[in-house]
Amino acid sequence: MQDVIDALEARREVARQGGGAARIEKQHEKGKLSARERVAVLLDENSFEEFDMFVEHQCADFGMEEQKIPGDGVITGQGTINGRLVYVFSKDFTVFGGSLSKAHAAKIVKVQQAAARNGAPVVGIFDAGGARIQEGVDSLAGYADIFMENVLSSGVIPQISVIMGPCAGGDVYSPALTDFIFMVKDTSYMYVTGPDVVKTVTNEEVTHETLGGASVHANKSGVVDGAFENDIEALTQMRRLIDFLPLSNREEAPVRPVHDTVDRVESSLDTLIPPNPNTPYDMKELITKVADEGDFFEISPNFGANIICGFGRIEGSTVGFVANQPMTLAGVLDIDASRKAARFVRFCDCFNIPVVTFVDVPGFMPGTKQEYGGLIKHGAKLLFAYAEATVPKVTVITRKAYGGAYDVMSSKHLRGDVNYAWPTAEIAVMGAKGAVEIIYRKELGDPEKIAARTKEYEDNFANPYVAARKGYIDDIIMPHSTRKRIAKSLRTLRTKQLENPWKKHDNIPL
Repeated sequence: MQDVIDALEARREVARQGGGAARIEKQHEKGKLSARERVAVLLDENSFEEFDMFVEHQCADFGMEEQKIPGDGVITGQGTINGRLVYVFSKDFTVFGGSLSKAHAAKIVKVQQAAARNGAPVVGIFDAGGARIQEGVDSLAGYADIFMENVLSSGVIPQISVIMGPCAGGDVYSPALTDFIFMVKDTSYMYVTGPDVVKTVTNEEVTHETLGGASVHANKSGVVDGAFENDIEALTQMRRLIDFLPLSNREEAPVRPVHDTVDRVESSLDTLIPPNPNTPYDMKELITKVADEGDFFEISPNFGANIICGFGRIEGSTVGFVANQPMTLAGVLDIDASRKAARFVRFCDCFNIPVVTFVDVPGFMPGTKQEYGGLIKHGAKLLFAYAEATVPKVTVITRKAYGGAYDVMSSKHLRGDVNYAWPTAEIAVMGAKGAVEIIYRKELGDPEKIAARTKEYEDNFANPYVAARKGYIDDIIMPHSTRKRIAKSLRTLRTKQLENPWKKHDNIPL
């Protein structure tokens, strides 16, 4: 019996080595962990249970029958993060460059199906060179099988992709179908076609980094939701993110012990809004002073920075924060901000996470670039996301809420449950100066009259009291009590029941 046990352990050790010590060392030289080391960092110690360690490809073309390595370039299994079940697959670049074969794809699909069946998140770690050319259409079929599971699991379980090396061709579309994508700076890149193909087709000369590096996708394209300095930081931050999320749409997000009192008063918030209405201030200060212990996990901090999205907790329970950021483009809504926030709100609604919205928005971004880019439809995505969301929605208007942007930002008219305003709130069709110039254009030649008209408009409209009188604002609150009032509202809304009309699915303006 001991001989059999020893033989099994010897086989396991061969599988654990992947492409061998020399290739693992090359990973380390590039500043990258091996596929197994990544799983070990992500999951709780000794919690990983591996599936299909001995699976090998069945390809006999191009001499592949002589090249077989147990595991076939991907490590799959289950484990825990802070004691909660998570499924994981980690592509192994040391084995056939992590390329996808039929057997490799089947391993990933098995994990995806188990996660959906048992109601647990999937974390995919990507470090691979695309399809295994030697397998031809089998590798393409494998991609489609994975994509299908991504789609079926969307809104059912959280799906997170971490790009920790190359991710090209068919490999990019599985991450694109997941809820969140993160990259590692300098060592990862993702694109549909690489620099060589780009040069052949378009005559453009680009590097891997300028075509699809972390700086491109985290800052410009918005394809990824964040970029980290190295593998260790990326994986530890994934542990932190998963702590905010429910395991599936059938469960609530975990409630964590909190040492922060719900009645905490933040007197500094009473002076957060500058006296000059055109002076910016940092909306993140409000979020961190409202959230439990100032803990805030921001999503896409460098893309669409004029709107802030991320997770925090109130009384130990997860909430999604959405807030206009006056520090960037005055907090205006543009294409990037609308896309980013709409997707975040929809994620929160999928997984029963309440949404807290802080509003300081002067309107939508004007200009040909925005109009030609489809601002109308992109802005409608955010409107649609807030309108269809049935989770608890609490809104606080801190300063400007102008025009259609007032409607879009979780207003009472889009089924906002509790809508507050600070005394500094200005709720109007537009700013006083613009309004007066339109209404009283015949008096523009008389500065004294225009100044009087502007003061009159500000007194009558640039405040929260008109909206409050009409019931569009539930209460005007002191800034220092914002945390307490939001917590009270969320507590009341825990038993909220609201359903949209039956439909096969909606048709969001994509």
